[in-house]
Formats: sequence, structure tokens, C-alpha cells
Amino acid sequence: MSANTVKLLGISGSPRLGATDFAVKSALDYAKEKYQAETEYFTARGKKIGFCIHCDHCVRKQGGCIQKDDVQDLYPKLEWANAWLLGSPVYQGQICGQLKAILDRCRASVARNPKIFENKIGAAIAVGGDRNGGQEPTIQTIIDFYLINDMIPVGGGSFGANLGGAVWSRDKGAEGAGDDAEGIKAVRRTVDRLIGVACLIHK
Repeated sequence: MSANTVKLLGISGSPRLGATDFAVKSALDYAKEKYQAETEYFTARGKKIGFCIHCDHCVRKQGGCIQKDDVQDLYPKLEWANAWLLGSPVYQGQICGQLKAILDRCRASVARNPKIFENKIGAAIAVGGDRNGGQEPTIQTIIDFYLINDMIPVGGGSFGANLGGAVWSRDKGAEGAGDDAEGIKAVRRTVDRLIGVACLIHK
């Protein structure tokens, strides 16, 4: 598998078009320009995303989620991609509710096929208004999801991008995120690793 056959899905869990949207889109542009990866993008902004209500319809019927909202449009993209890049703003030191709801709703896919996400490669971006605002716990939550669902999580490596892309927006939206040179460097190192492992595993 060459880099130009990597199918990379980027998701921004933010309800705003700000720093997280910028960071995820920048990462996808980088993957496309440097590696010729095929990319798709999904944003939680403006979407109707219901919480998982644990009704077990997906388990009993194995026909997907009973809720017919905008997550239905995301399910085919999740299956199509062999690499995921999930981005979240930091809310109260943790993952945002919108992205958490999306991850919880993935239960419907796994109920239909327990190996549906197996060996997909996953990485994370977290954007905080403070330099130490909870980026690492947010990234760790996303990594935990990958592990639970038989995916392969990657970070950006030692000295700067250990768990993934941690970005400091200074609460200045896309402009603030773009000005965080170290954060953008960490995002790119994470993408480098994401593409490299995807090529290694799926060749």
C-alpha cells in the first residue's frame, strides 16, 4: 500500500468553525499535499447528533442505529476510511460532548460487525484555549476508543508530539491555532506517523 492509497477521515467534534476545524482541515491538507492521501472531512458544527440512549436496537436488530440524524451520513465514511484523525476542543479538561456522542454512536456499527473498525489506524488532535488546558486527557480518551474498538492508535513520537497533536489556540479561534507553531508541528508529526503506520499495516 502506498501513501496515495491511504483513505483518511478527519472529524472535527467542535460545534464551531474555529480552532479545531482549522487544525483538522490543516492536517488533512498536509496529508493530501505531502502524501497524496485521499481525504474526507466531517464536522459536528450544525449537525443533529443525538446521544446514544442504550436502547439496544442496534444489538437486537443488527441494522444500525435507530436514530435517523446526521450521524447516519457519517457511518459510511467511518467504514470507508482506513485511517481516522479525530479532533476535539477541550471542554472542562476533556473531550467535547459532540465528539463523545459520535464515538458512542459507533456502537451501532460494531453491533452489526464487531470487526468493522479492526486495524484501522487512529490519531487525535486536541485544541485548548490554555497551553495546559486538558489536551492530553482529551487525546487519551480518543486513544481509549481506538483500543476498545480494535483499532491501532498512534501519536507523533517523543519530543513534542507524544500522544498526538496538542494545539494551543489562546481562545483566538483559527488564527490562534495557526499561530501555535509547536502545535501545528505536533499535528504534522502525528499525521506523518498516521500515514506511515497505515501504509505498513495495510500494504
